[in-house]
Amino acid sequence: MNKKQAALARKQLERRLAPVRDLELISPPRGWMKAIREALGMTTRQLAMRMGAAPSRIPAIEKAEVSGATTIRTLREAAAAMNCTFVYAFVPIKPLDDILRERAAEKVGEEMTRLDHTMRLENQALIKSDLEDERCRLIDALLADAGRRLWEED
Repeated sequence: MNKKQAALARKQLERRLAPVRDLELISPPRGWMKAIREALGMTTRQLAMRMGAAPSRIPAIEKAEVSGATTIRTLREAAAAMNCTFVYAFVPIKPLDDILRERAAEKVGEEMTRLDHTMRLENQALIKSDLEDERCRLIDALLADAGRRLWEED
């Protein structure tokens, strides 16, 4: 994927994710599956029948959901059996472009620290405003050219 396509894909994804980022979805203490099942007035036996599972399996699935030990497929099947849509997403805590800019600033900061130290040893230190200008230039250059290199550890 070229840079323009990647930027467009990020923009489209961000448009979809922005409303979700603002939601405060707090899982019920006993899990979504149990909360929805009980809200519908459905017993574990009834849900098991709708899922084509053994009745003893439902409490196990509900506990596994709370502990994070269940599969997406199982949750999707349980949701369908309760006439629900299972939603699974990675929601960045801030806009994707901000994450990229912060990562670029982090990488450039490491590089600038080494560079500034070397230049000070050679008595060629830059003034603070020149350092900041160079930092901004390097961040923009890294973002324009980075690709996967942005996430490499030095």
